[in-house]
Amino acid sequence: MKANKNYYAVIMAGGVGSRFWPMSTQENPKQFHDMLGVGQSLIQRTFDRINGLVPSDNILIATNAYYETLVLKQLPKATKNNLLLEPAMRNTAPCILYSALKIYAQNPEAVILVAPSDHWIDNEAAFLNNIQTSFDACSKEDILMTLGIQPDSPNTGYGYIQFTKEDAVIKKVANFREKPALETAKKFLASGDYLWNAGIFVWSAKSIIKAFKEHLPDMFAILDAGNTVYNSDFESDFINKNYSKCENISIDFGIMEQAKNAHVLPVEFGWNDLGTWGSLYNKLEKDMHQNAVVGAETLFKDANGNMVRTQSGKKVVIQGLQDFIVVEKDNVLLICPKKDEQDIKQIVADVKNNFGKEFV
Repeated sequence: MKANKNYYAVIMAGGVGSRFWPMSTQENPKQFHDMLGVGQSLIQRTFDRINGLVPSDNILIATNAYYETLVLKQLPKATKNNLLLEPAMRNTAPCILYSALKIYAQNPEAVILVAPSDHWIDNEAAFLNNIQTSFDACSKEDILMTLGIQPDSPNTGYGYIQFTKEDAVIKKVANFREKPALETAKKFLASGDYLWNAGIFVWSAKSIIKAFKEHLPDMFAILDAGNTVYNSDFESDFINKNYSKCENISIDFGIMEQAKNAHVLPVEFGWNDLGTWGSLYNKLEKDMHQNAVVGAETLFKDANGNMVRTQSGKKVVIQGLQDFIVVEKDNVLLICPKKDEQDIKQIVADVKNNFGKEFV
């Protein structure tokens, strides 16, 4: 595939990933870790994957200003010009508008991929083919596209996209649905016209800016007031002064669920959003007793279905433990049943209160 000067990407890398505590902390969130033990952090893998289609100069990384040094250290092809530094946490809509205005000021013909920094994709060639299909469509039509993952189970942890049953490769979105209860998810799966919402988007700079003008005009007014500052020495001052005035809202609620021109491309490229220790466990190779290990040298006795993650070479002996998460990092050790992994966010709050914020 040949990189095209009109192809751009925005990697969203501002989250903290608290459900991956204690590996993921405010100081060093999960996207900067080699979660699967493959020799690359999640953000490095994401950048390299996208760089197969998008020139490295055209890949922007949207992150909290606090992580500037970490991003530049991990991504040698990135410079300060590639960074969109958010001075305040404001969800995905403001950051996507900021990126679109900045890119449009450089290249009004741009088509843009927006992707999270912390997802795992098995078949990278299939992913790039799907992005190429999306770029081709968005460069010709005024549409807002998302990639929809073919579901393989009635998962209640994802939002769903219902599409209209038509012969076209790219389908019109009929409905966005919030994370469903199990029975509802089973019905979605059986109907055959629902996909998982992966939070991966493609659109032209023109189309997404037009959508903000229509659906989030106040936000557009705040950030477009500085349309002469983008890509100039005054950009960061303008953003630092105005960004926090933007509404805290996601692109899904703010734009996609309102838009009449939302479309979805059904895809299958081995996707995992790596949102929890359980999702990481599902991606890892297991031993004959279904234990998954990253980093540790382990000895299991009467132990099944465990997820173990420690510093490299740590000797770990586990006896009589079934379906637990065991994670060690520096001077912190977490031991938690896999079935209770959604409690880890609350555990992090308790750790902060009891041990201090330096541990979270």
